[in-house]
Formats: sequence, structure tokens, C-alpha cells
Amino acid sequence: MKLRKAICLSAVLIVAVFAVNSHALVEWDIREILKTDEPPVDVAVSADGKEIFVLTETGEVLIYAPDGKLQDKIGVGKHIDQIEIGPQEDMLLLKSRSNQTIDILVIDFIQKIDTSNSPFKGPADAPVVIAIFSDFQ
Repeated sequence: MKLRKAICLSAVLIVAVFAVNSHALVEWDIREILKTDEPPVDVAVSADGKEIFVLTETGEVLIYAPDGKLQDKIGVGKHIDQIEIGPQEDMLLLKSRSNQTIDILVIDFIQKIDTSNSPFKGPADAPVVIAIFSDFQ
């Protein structure tokens, strides 16, 4: 009985010694948790990391910023079961096994430009504003 206890104690000490000397090769930490209203089916991240695309079961692609804020939604249909970033930054590939198709979705993000203190020509309350960038220095 004493021999068994001695062997068990020795085994525990050996494991403890080797565990102390082992090092993890990867350190990790959860930076953000995206909470969706629906179960995610697939996820794709833009190459520059500025957009996170989440495909849901209801056939929507949710577009998140890296800080976890929902930017927009695109209805793509329930037949889409996988998404992938295309060869160009403005493309999203929508794959459907049931339809045996790949839809190539071109995305163009609209940027708001503050022109309030810029010189202008024409009426100040015009329904359309055209901004011309002529000096890039």
C-alpha cells in the first residue's frame, strides 16, 4: 500500500515538474464578441479588417465594424449558405449549394463628406452636392 502511494506521489511530482517547464506557443484573448439576433451561418472579414460580414439563417449579410457596431444589412436570400471575400476588396462571393451558384456581389460603401465650411457655387440648399477633389497636396 505504501509502495502504491509512493508511486502515485512520484507520478504527480513528475507531471507537476514538466507542467511548470512547458510553454504555450500561442497567447490569445477575445477582443470582441459580436452578438447577432440570428444564428450565424458563415463569416468573412475584409482584407483590411475594416468590415466583418456575417451571413445569417434568414438570408441576410450583416456588416459589422471591427468595434462590433452593426453598419448595415444586405438581403441575399436563404439559399446562400457560404460567403467569402472576392479577389478584389469590393467583392463578396455568395455561394449556394442548393442552387449550385456563386453570386458575385460588388459592394460600394458610401462615405459622407462634410462640405459645410468648403467654398461652393450655386444655391446653399441645393438637393445635390458634387464635391470635386482637385488638389491632393
